[in-house]
Amino acid sequence: MRVLQIITSAYRATMEEQDDTVVWLTQAMRGAGGELDLLLTGDSVNYAVAAQDAAGLSFGDWRQTQPPSLPRDIAALIAKKAEVYLLDEDCQELGVSGPDLIPGVLPIARGDLPELLDRYDQVWRW
Repeated sequence: MRVLQIITSAYRATMEEQDDTVVWLTQAMRGAGGELDLLLTGDSVNYAVAAQDAAGLSFGDWRQTQPPSLPRDIAALIAKKAEVYLLDEDCQELGVSGPDLIPGVLPIARGDLPELLDRYDQVWRW
């Protein structure tokens, strides 16, 4: 069964868990033989920006000692042969462009979503 995970809300639990829970779940299930791919939409397209660094993140006296590395996590998914798509219009709206992105992410236009969704048995939206 092929599943497309759509992330619509960015940076959920990245402070508590040091990763995005849906990206982590996709990696874990992919590692167990699941056929899961990922579509980043809205603010989550930022996950694919290569030059992110959350080191030094702090709130008052609290410091994040193990900051998330979402570009590393996305690259690991691509290395596991997962397809990672980005909604092109959301990238344009946020000023994210090709040179900024991790190699291997696949931009897709909003108008091409029906065809993409049709390739999957299930679509999970987070």
